[in-house]
Amino acid sequence: MAASSNSSLSGSSVSSDPEDYQPPIWKSYLYRLQQEAPRPKRMTCPQEMETRPKYYGREFHGMLSRECADELLGGAEGAYLVRESQRQPGTHTLALRFGDQTLNYRLFYDGKHFVGEKRFETVHDLVTDGLITLYIETKAAEYIAKMTTNPIYEHLGYTSLLKDKMGHRLSRGHTEPRRVTFQREDSKVHTFRGPHWCEYCANFMWGLIAQGVHCSDCGLNVHKQCSKLVPSDCQPDLRRIKKVFSCDLTTLVKAHNTTRPMVVDMCIKEIELRGLQSEGLYRVSGFSEHIEDVRLAFDRDGEKADISANVYNDINIIAGALKLYLRDLPIPVITFHVYSRFIQAAKIPNPDTRLEAIHEGLLQLPPAHYETLRYLMMHLKKVTMFEKDNFMNSENLGIVFGPTLMQPPEQNALATLNDMRHQKLIIQLLIENEDVLF
Repeated sequence: MAASSNSSLSGSSVSSDPEDYQPPIWKSYLYRLQQEAPRPKRMTCPQEMETRPKYYGREFHGMLSRECADELLGGAEGAYLVRESQRQPGTHTLALRFGDQTLNYRLFYDGKHFVGEKRFETVHDLVTDGLITLYIETKAAEYIAKMTTNPIYEHLGYTSLLKDKMGHRLSRGHTEPRRVTFQREDSKVHTFRGPHWCEYCANFMWGLIAQGVHCSDCGLNVHKQCSKLVPSDCQPDLRRIKKVFSCDLTTLVKAHNTTRPMVVDMCIKEIELRGLQSEGLYRVSGFSEHIEDVRLAFDRDGEKADISANVYNDINIIAGALKLYLRDLPIPVITFHVYSRFIQAAKIPNPDTRLEAIHEGLLQLPPAHYETLRYLMMHLKKVTMFEKDNFMNSENLGIVFGPTLMQPPEQNALATLNDMRHQKLIIQLLIENEDVLF
């Protein structure tokens, strides 16, 4: 697929004037492809193989020809098995179905399984990662080839903001002391837990392990191929200048070394300070231009943003900014990965079984998503305690926050419409039972 075929794939335009800065868009195309990649299907051997090495399971079929392996796999996309090579007895081959053909790879084991640079604990993980890579490189070869041509790196705060400030000060005749920098020597291939985006090209870093390179000095996370294009000097303190809205939740909290996004903490604190009794809280909208002002304040000033009553007297503006932040996350608080699990849980008629299913779904959330959701539900429970004043009970809040916190992986209008009542019920139950579910 060509990059130009989907306008959402392109980054925001960036002005040379810092005041006109537009935060980059974390691009979700490669993330969606990873979600679509074929799932591995282990083809087990019906009989026990005496020659099976101890580090293989029932996927080992003994000595087989390529033709026999092809027949056993049966044309099922993602199906795989391990065989002993007829051409080179004592060596092992991974046979994998992908793209309507059987691919054969020499398989090695040195305590971990590998066919290339990456090493895996299990053959199943190796196949899962391989299918993701094959699928993405097949579907998006042209896109990947071009994804470094419009980098966002220098607009994230590592370089451009420093240059802008330096140029502005020098133009006024001020001298500036030389800034201490570090050579980016401690950049290593890294396994990221949870979804991560490349901070050079803004694209998703795909795969199960070793998805990219991480600099322990400045925290920069990039694709391996993008790391070759990043300047060697890094600014450890400038990582905190990165923008807040539309940034992946996990990436943001790790960059700022917090458990939750500052937006969530600051907005909730302000609302609980002066807005819990406000009629229609979260249902009544604030002025959109003022909400946009709050967004820009967070993007520009971070935790120093002033959202007090002195600046924004209408608490609905702060509530609207919080909803906007949550709605604009590239991966929702209740992630695409567990969305269907929660929808199915909502359909369970038995209340106790339903809560157990919801609790199991919560445990599948990445830590930053779980903590953000937990804190938000505690807050919304407080909101319901003032229902006689604000007229917002858990059902009303479920209607408001359902589509904000939960979005289906596939943007299908009919499916979204059908899921709305289930989304509402999930949020309602999370609020009502936050003390036992979290």
